[in-house]
Amino acid sequence: MPDANFTSTESELSLQSPAFNLRATAWERIRNSLRSGQQQMADWQGGALAVSAVPGAGKSTGMAAAAALAIARYQLHARRQIVIVTFTRSAAANIKAKVRKYLREELSLPPTGFVVHTLHGLALNIATRHPELSGLQLENATLITPNQGHRLIRTCVEQWIAIHPRRYSQLLEGLYFDGEETERLRRQSVLRTEVLPDLAATAIHEAKSSGYLPQQLRELTTQTSDNYGILEIAAGLYEQYENLMRSRDLIDYDDMILAALRVLENPSACKFEQNQVFAVFEDEAQDSTPLQTKLLEILATDPNTPDSPHLIRVGDPNQAINSTFTPADPIYFRQFCEDCDAQNRLATMDQAGRSSQIIIEAANFTLNWVNRAYQNKTSDRQSAALPFRLQQIRLVSASDPQPDANPAPIGRGLELYTPRDIHHTAELIGKRLVELFAENPHGSVAILVRENRQGRWLVQKLTPICCEHKIPLYEVSESDRHSHVPAEILAILQFLDRPHSSEYLKAALEVLVQRQLIPTQDLNALASVPEQFLYPGPLDPLAFEAALQARNLCCNMLRARMELTYYQLIAFVASELKYDQAELATADKLAERIARQVTGNSLSEAIFVLNEIVSSERFEPVETEEVEARYTRPGQVTIITMHKAKGLDWDAVFIPFLHENLIPGSFWVPPQVKFLGDFTLAEVARAQIRAALHQDFPLPDVTEASEQAKQLKTAEEYRLLYVAMTRAKRLLWMSAALKAPFTWSKPANFESRSPCPVFPALKKHFPKSVVRSY
Repeated sequence: MPDANFTSTESELSLQSPAFNLRATAWERIRNSLRSGQQQMADWQGGALAVSAVPGAGKSTGMAAAAALAIARYQLHARRQIVIVTFTRSAAANIKAKVRKYLREELSLPPTGFVVHTLHGLALNIATRHPELSGLQLENATLITPNQGHRLIRTCVEQWIAIHPRRYSQLLEGLYFDGEETERLRRQSVLRTEVLPDLAATAIHEAKSSGYLPQQLRELTTQTSDNYGILEIAAGLYEQYENLMRSRDLIDYDDMILAALRVLENPSACKFEQNQVFAVFEDEAQDSTPLQTKLLEILATDPNTPDSPHLIRVGDPNQAINSTFTPADPIYFRQFCEDCDAQNRLATMDQAGRSSQIIIEAANFTLNWVNRAYQNKTSDRQSAALPFRLQQIRLVSASDPQPDANPAPIGRGLELYTPRDIHHTAELIGKRLVELFAENPHGSVAILVRENRQGRWLVQKLTPICCEHKIPLYEVSESDRHSHVPAEILAILQFLDRPHSSEYLKAALEVLVQRQLIPTQDLNALASVPEQFLYPGPLDPLAFEAALQARNLCCNMLRARMELTYYQLIAFVASELKYDQAELATADKLAERIARQVTGNSLSEAIFVLNEIVSSERFEPVETEEVEARYTRPGQVTIITMHKAKGLDWDAVFIPFLHENLIPGSFWVPPQVKFLGDFTLAEVARAQIRAALHQDFPLPDVTEASEQAKQLKTAEEYRLLYVAMTRAKRLLWMSAALKAPFTWSKPANFESRSPCPVFPALKKHFPKSVVRSY
């Protein structure tokens, strides 16, 4: 076995003879436990390798086995190691455990010779090792992740308006303007609070992560023309943003990648980093941006053989679901696959044991149907990049080592419903849940929704029947993803700062009720007269026991307010709220984050910073357990968005509300911005920046750029549906009600809704899966 797969030639990496002393049975045992595509990874002996994998193919298992075998084969160690790069921290922990297991249990080797990072974690490590080259002084800098509502974005918009009054006036005029003052004020509000902040947030992130400086972005304006000079405006906003970031010692995630690349521009520093890296293995490569890919390619290059980087990139372009709100684009990984294919260095992992045969057939049908529909509706130029790579999921062989591979379906395996309305949908889901848990109380079930508002509505409808049948119901909401800790701490601190405010007192009491620290009661009665509630006089009526508990807790925190600094106060409040280990760690992280922006001991300034974090910035909680474990618990129903479900799987998956207005949806231009035209400035700028990256000159005009944005959204929504369908192991339940809300912000307003176009096609192709709904 070793002789066949690990021979050395002058053109290959040199092999160390001690590696051949490993027992051949250990190599053979690992390799034989893998599928054919995984075996191609395990047989890797240097150079570039693209691995295109279908959902459920076992990417992380194949990568872990390949890393362990390479470590053993080349006797890697801490000073010469494989760098494994993943997309999330939880994925990093998962693959790290798998590599360690292979090394210890299969190869009897110490768990060294590799390191696992997220992309930004890797970049940060490089930048901090060379602060004089990276320009990052992390002890003085604060990491932020601003969106269009962030104070920083709003400030750069106001500064741009002050510097460029003529361009701003041109935007105010729009396509037409009759000079009416009320309309002028309305347009000013829309531009300042919506249009320009959205353009700034989108274009800055897109340009910065693509390696464009403000001046380079401005130079692109010669390649296109429009009445507003959209890229010129974007460059000006970008310039103001960078000035503000530097003046306030702030950095964002793009700065980490750019800082690492600045380090690698230095020949000696680059050689130092490269000499520590034997190879780079990248997971979820379809979600990488061009700059991130450049960083990995540099690290994977051996200074002695610069023409052949030792780089394995594993991904699935059909699961690229982030390109409409991040600069990632599946076109880059597709191109890498094509380049490697031309050199006979493409491995395809198309066997998957996760799902039942009927579910795999439904996913394959969806892929093919969407590609055909896309080709029929688009021009030849647009069809060059179809929504899906032509890659079918295949069943595993009968001898596959995975236990219960391609499991037997539950019921029909695929069930397609057409309920009367969304209430009937909830009724059918509830009934099916009761049947599933009666058959298997320990099964795992998920309901995948397109919007969090759908999930919250379903919780209200399903809670009674789930409580009746003792079925745990867990909603993974936006608050869970962005952490509830900052909002709760903010509510308490605002009360401590202004205890006589009825609004702040009620908000603090609501937190205490939610944390089950005080009984549920009429909070309005308590908050309406704060002085009487907190410091009752001898003539005031006696309070009930529940109100006394609330008063004692509030007064205890008010006493602490007089004795502690705001930094200590945050820790005290976290303790009073009975936070668990992860929540306490998140509160500590929050306090440190605030301290970087607050001078002295000003509680009001700390509240101002905290309010900014809560209202307009993503704050990641500290996780002390594997997050995914909460989402896939046996015996639980998890309500989760399709985006959040990527990388997970359940025995049964419900996908309700499959309507055309959501999937694929339409490229909606808000009515309030249509005075500028039938497009959005942000999406035009994004399309033009991407065209420049692809060397597609001249850049598209506003009409063509807007059309490209529409096509990008359509393709990604169908890929999102494909991801959702492939989460199911044994049952895939899908529905499209005849009537649904126009908008889920008002779910009571029904109207007739067309199904997602692929849904009727599925019903026609799988007639035995159609279930009579009524």
